[in-house]
Amino acid sequence: MDKVYAPAEIEQRLYQRWEAAGYFSPRPGPRSFCIVIPPPNVTGTLHMGHAFQVTIMDALTRMHRMQGDATLWQHGTDHAGIATQMVVERQLEATGQRRTELTRAAFVERVWSWKEQSGGAISQQLRRLGASVDWSRERFTMDPGLSQAVIEAFVRLHADGLIYRGLRLVNWDPVLRTALSDLEVLAEEEPGQLWYIRYPLSDGDGHVVVATTRPETLLGDVAVAVNGEDARYRHLIGRHVTLPLVGRQIPVIADDYVDPAFGSGCVKITPAHDFNDYAVGQRHGLTLINIFTPDARLNELAPQRLRGLERSEARLRVVEELQQAGLIDRVEPRQIMTPRGDRSGAIVEPYLTDQWFVRIAALAAPAIAAVETAKVRFVPTHWDKTYFQWMRNIQDWCISRQLWWGHRIPAWYDEQGYIYVARDAAEAAAAARARHGRDVPLRQDEDVLDTWFSSALWPFSTLGWPASSKDLSRFYPTNVLVTGFDIIFFWVARMIMFGLKFMTDVPFREVYVHGLIRDAEGQKMSKSKGNVIDPLDIIDGIDQKALVAKRTSGLMQPHLAASIEKATRRQFPEGIPAYGTDALRFTFASLATQSRDIRFDLARVAGNRNFCNKLWNAARFILGLETSTASEAAAQPASAASGASASEGWIRSRLGATIQAVDAAFREHRYDFAASALYEFTWHEFCDWYLEIVKPVLQAPDAAARHAAQRTLLAVFETLLRLLHPLMPFITEEIWLRIAPLAGVSGESIMLAPWPDAALFPADAPAEAEMGWVMQVVLAIRQIRGEMDIAPSARLPLLLQHASERDLTLAQRHQTLLARLAGLASQRALQAAESPPPAMAAVVGELSLLVPMAGLIEPASELQRLERRAHKLEQELLRSRAKLADEHFVRNAPAEVVTQERSRLAQFERTRAALARQIEQVRKLGGL
Repeated sequence: MDKVYAPAEIEQRLYQRWEAAGYFSPRPGPRSFCIVIPPPNVTGTLHMGHAFQVTIMDALTRMHRMQGDATLWQHGTDHAGIATQMVVERQLEATGQRRTELTRAAFVERVWSWKEQSGGAISQQLRRLGASVDWSRERFTMDPGLSQAVIEAFVRLHADGLIYRGLRLVNWDPVLRTALSDLEVLAEEEPGQLWYIRYPLSDGDGHVVVATTRPETLLGDVAVAVNGEDARYRHLIGRHVTLPLVGRQIPVIADDYVDPAFGSGCVKITPAHDFNDYAVGQRHGLTLINIFTPDARLNELAPQRLRGLERSEARLRVVEELQQAGLIDRVEPRQIMTPRGDRSGAIVEPYLTDQWFVRIAALAAPAIAAVETAKVRFVPTHWDKTYFQWMRNIQDWCISRQLWWGHRIPAWYDEQGYIYVARDAAEAAAAARARHGRDVPLRQDEDVLDTWFSSALWPFSTLGWPASSKDLSRFYPTNVLVTGFDIIFFWVARMIMFGLKFMTDVPFREVYVHGLIRDAEGQKMSKSKGNVIDPLDIIDGIDQKALVAKRTSGLMQPHLAASIEKATRRQFPEGIPAYGTDALRFTFASLATQSRDIRFDLARVAGNRNFCNKLWNAARFILGLETSTASEAAAQPASAASGASASEGWIRSRLGATIQAVDAAFREHRYDFAASALYEFTWHEFCDWYLEIVKPVLQAPDAAARHAAQRTLLAVFETLLRLLHPLMPFITEEIWLRIAPLAGVSGESIMLAPWPDAALFPADAPAEAEMGWVMQVVLAIRQIRGEMDIAPSARLPLLLQHASERDLTLAQRHQTLLARLAGLASQRALQAAESPPPAMAAVVGELSLLVPMAGLIEPASELQRLERRAHKLEQELLRSRAKLADEHFVRNAPAEVVTQERSRLAQFERTRAALARQIEQVRKLGGL
């Protein structure tokens, strides 16, 4: 092996070998395990959320593959209707063309061409993460088979009366001119105003003041509403007001929707341009008046003088005319939640339009029951409350989009307006012929389906549905879904509804919901904040210049570039080093707590790169043993290890406990617990302790003992590599291919080797207790050495006081080991009547460990050193206390800064207490 661990030299080579060998395809097994990847957008590139999610899914997949399950990780990408159409439209615009200048077929052909050339970027990036998906089964939501599934689902739902076409209010993007799903709408607070407008009472008896944030929509008002319990307005209920600028008479109605504390307690009702108003309108049977065109300009229902004005222009004109008429009571500044389309950035308009809808209540009821009866289990369990909240208040689902790219709605219209939902044009023509008794002209609906419609079929459409297939019967239902909390309703719930509808079973048994990756300060990663990190830049490294360029290019708000550049140069003076995939993956696993937010800190990746180095160096040490001797050890029969020393029994026992901990962590989706258990065993128990303990045995003249130790060393390390493999696939494969033959294990790849069995490493309580005693003694002596600043090379005398028979036995048995690990020159037990010399002391159980200081320190000078340190520490304490006593600092500094300062103060106080003890001991030693 190379002296230095260089992931760039091994990762892509190993992945290409795995993929070429077909290791990712399901193999025969007594049980099946299937997991579907949440299909990333075909336009997308890998981000931290993807990388985190893929790490978890790949770890599960690799573990089940090693457990012998027929394992399928189903990959594919989503056609991303709006995003993909925008990408291709922009390409056309760069050449001076518009989409509308092409035929629909020509444009769709352009999209397919783009997809073939550029649409596979994220699949290549997933390979860099080590994703062991079955690439031979890669799917795309617009593939012929999946398109057939979409059409079949639509036709069946329509036949069951669960899909209908209707005039309803939807989220409308006036730039893209299409309906949007709620997930495609981003609502954030923006500065705005609240206008108080006087609506005259029709009988001339005064006026009411109506508060609104959208004065331009008053042109579509059909009522004014008050709360029926509001005494201020109770006398107005049933009367009419004259709509300003229009002159229409509209009623004053009572509805519980109105909050008396908002504004004036009197609100305008515009059912065609507000979702809440729409619900009020439905309850009261009010007329819907749409005043906008599809591009958000005032239409023919507005007064003649205002027609054609864009929304923002219309607002200015309406306010101006209201002011001239003396109808503006007052205006207040206010922060307003403003919905914008996530792709266009345009303010989304609640818009009345004919769309296709899924009648959702009948589908929701069994999906709710599936979670109530634990057919589907959420992890963490509290996410089921979010699921229930959404599902029990569910509204019919708008599934049509006014795009050219996507699954075109399988509905045809004749000249009389009859609709024929069919699997293809021929079937629609036959249905029309049956109605009319002759062939009639038909035109297909221009709209396409919401992308989430095809995604809802994903767990079974990717397995061949609607056709029956061996894969469908073997892998459906899938086992677990790994996803973010933001799409529980948009994707998870819809998959459950469609799975129960079309497959009569849930699509998965568990839903592991992970948190959102944030930066080290807890901020959401976003381009505008300039805190986005590309996972591949962590793997491969990136210099500062390239990192700054990446973070400041393509900003929606270019004026932020200077501050982003400054912050990036400060945070990454040398850019980002290359850490490799395994260090990044292990970091993600260690961060996979069950919290809603996950803070990502590059310092943890650096720590886990050191962990990779530790594992690499352990492998080099083991491979550095004489090959012939190691082979002999592996060839020894099992009985040769039956008389294993306490250290061998201890390390095998600890490995068994670690396997159990990792198994439990994976079952409970606590990947942070798995990473912690693996880290502790690998770094501390195996590398720091066992390798040091076993070195003298490996150099001993006793061949039987040497072989037994080598056999245990190889068996434990080879098993550890298999246990680490799901989280760190590359480094474990590279090492295992060299270690496995020495350990007497055959196989093509670690990913096909069996998952470790804890039963092969049974608990050994006596050995653990014995080695626990040794380690406590060593640590106690090392602490004395550290506190007294004694050089590591100095050999220490050790006196045992109050030693029990067990203490004496263990001290004698491990005399050589204690001398090696603790740097002892000698050790002996004090007699009962013997007075100990001046010494530093530590306690292990009832045993006192005394290290005489004569010749090791000069008490007076040591006392001066400790007192200087104590004085400096006292100054730090005073500064920290003063900072935390400053109310301005505590109130205004970021929460994490205040928390860090409190943590520093606590550490200062602990250190001061330890120094005080040391000073007291030195004074006693020197009689000072």
